[in-house]
Amino acid sequence: MRMGVLDVGSNTVRLVIAETHGAVPLPVHTAKRRLRLSEHVERGGHLPDEQVARLVDAVTAARDEGRRWGVRRPFAFATAIVRDAPNRAEILRQVAAESGVPLHILPGEVEAELTFLAARRWMGWRAGPLAMLDIGGGSLEVAFGRSKLPDFAISLPLGANRLTREFFRGQDPPSERRTRALRRHVRHQLRDVAARIRWEAPRTTVATSRTFQQLGRLCGAPPGRSGPFTPRGMTRADLRRATSRLAELSAAERAALPGISAARAGQSLAGAIVAHTTMKLMGIDEVTICPWALREGVLLRCIEDGNADWWDGNADWWDGTAPSLREHEAVPPRVLHPVGRDDAATAGAQLPGGAG
Repeated sequence: MRMGVLDVGSNTVRLVIAETHGAVPLPVHTAKRRLRLSEHVERGGHLPDEQVARLVDAVTAARDEGRRWGVRRPFAFATAIVRDAPNRAEILRQVAAESGVPLHILPGEVEAELTFLAARRWMGWRAGPLAMLDIGGGSLEVAFGRSKLPDFAISLPLGANRLTREFFRGQDPPSERRTRALRRHVRHQLRDVAARIRWEAPRTTVATSRTFQQLGRLCGAPPGRSGPFTPRGMTRADLRRATSRLAELSAAERAALPGISAARAGQSLAGAIVAHTTMKLMGIDEVTICPWALREGVLLRCIEDGNADWWDGNADWWDGTAPSLREHEAVPPRVLHPVGRDDAATAGAQLPGGAG
């Protein structure tokens, strides 16, 4: 059968349709709509009404796209861009009421745990004790474990887009003073987490997310067209040199570099600073770039638990309530809670109305 996952992030709304007959989710179709919600967030994290309306349109378009591929309703979730918004409740209510798709909120620790699950499945047991790093638009997820689920997982407000807004707003390129201030902030936030990872001494460290993928390409990793099975890695020494280079350039100039997309050029320096500081504090000399991340983790969890129907009500990793739907669209509401508490390339498309 087919499952659909809809990921509402800081930059894009992305739909993934996957075949789930076996133990591995095999993507058959992807579609995205670039909203760049983070560029319109007001001070304090409030998402304006016009942006909420655009989000509703994107979710509705993804719902219709999914139906054309045999998925009645995708599992839709939002990360930090909605999770941290003061008007979160209203956003969730409006999306559910107008699109018929309940938009779930994943706590940051759940993101870390599910992303770790995906990384473990991709890397296999040969990776040994595994650390996972994921830099999103709003948060940094860190996890460590020796089994399929992490022993330790945490989310920190160190996303590339969030830090760009907080430290570099109005400066392009930013001053050396602001760059130093950002480094100090990241070091302070990471102090305890980095000590834990150093103590655990992982055999392998994987890095997921578009931020790490683009930094890896900038540091010499093979391009995406080489396929997902091509080994990709990045050393801390190479990343240090790349970070210094990014700091000297404007966003427009960064967009001309290998791997740095125009859509993410503005936040690429903050992402590089977080990545390099994290690796340095944790004593990590090299990371492996992993193509699987949160979306694959959600699919894997449902496949492995035998919960092919999102709405069957039997999954033990659901809790609470989701936003109410219109009465004729109503389904049993569920919201994710952290997993593992009791347990130590495809066809591309564009959702209507979006940029390429």
